[in-house]
Amino acid sequence: MNPDDLQDELRPEYDFDFSKAVRGKYYKQYMESSNVVVLEPDVAAAFQNAEAVNQALRAMLRFAEQTSSLTTHSA
Repeated sequence: MNPDDLQDELRPEYDFDFSKAVRGKYYKQYMESSNVVVLEPDVAAAFQNAEAVNQALRAMLRFAEQTSSLTTHSA
């Protein structure tokens, strides 16, 4: 394919001047507010999908709340 044959199909309003872009401008903000968690391969292998991971974590949280309330009330 000849580069001269290529036409710019983008609309003019999408023409962005990358020379004014700042690399990593929002990186720190993103990292502080991101909720993406990467599982280690051995842990990920134990779950079929994200919903299974969420169910397991919710069960663990309920268990932790129950056991902490038992130790708090018995003291």
